[in-house]
Amino acid sequence: MADLEITRHDSETGGEYRAHPADSDAIGRLTYKKRGDVYVADHTLVPPEIGGRGIAARLVEALIDDARSEGFTIVPQCSYVEAAFRRHPEWSDLRA
Repeated sequence: MADLEITRHDSETGGEYRAHPADSDAIGRLTYKKRGDVYVADHTLVPPEIGGRGIAARLVEALIDDARSEGFTIVPQCSYVEAAFRRHPEWSDLRA
């Protein structure tokens, strides 16, 4: 989905990834809490009006890309993120 902007909003204790489709005001989110070098991915939410486009998967991919480049690991507390880890065994080194 080329017309999707994903941004990361970080704080000392956590943050979220936001997905902004060009054709909607709705925003998909993946939230996390920080525990040192471990990020606890706790919620993934994609509103129904932008659902079915692979937005949740793109949010998880952004989290994975950042974990690889920045060296943190992930606790997939959210059921969607947990399912994504099961589908992608190549991510197992990023599981905390």
